[in-house]
Amino acid sequence: MRIIRLTEVIANTGLSRSTIYRFISADLFPKPCPLGDRAVGWVKSEVDDWVLDKIEMRDERKSPAIHTNESI
Repeated sequence: MRIIRLTEVIANTGLSRSTIYRFISADLFPKPCPLGDRAVGWVKSEVDDWVLDKIEMRDERKSPAIHTNESI
């Protein structure tokens, strides 16, 4: 198990700091683990799973039908 800090979470997700904390407050993102008095970190596998879930959600969407300009 590996703990990652906020800068790596931002790099791995593409989210901003404020968005990450807003998602945490809404229970939409993994919660950080306290590492000390003023330090937190995230379990890397939980962040990776969150990213994979987003990819799966994208892939489950049906692709839009392709329309042509041909008359029937």
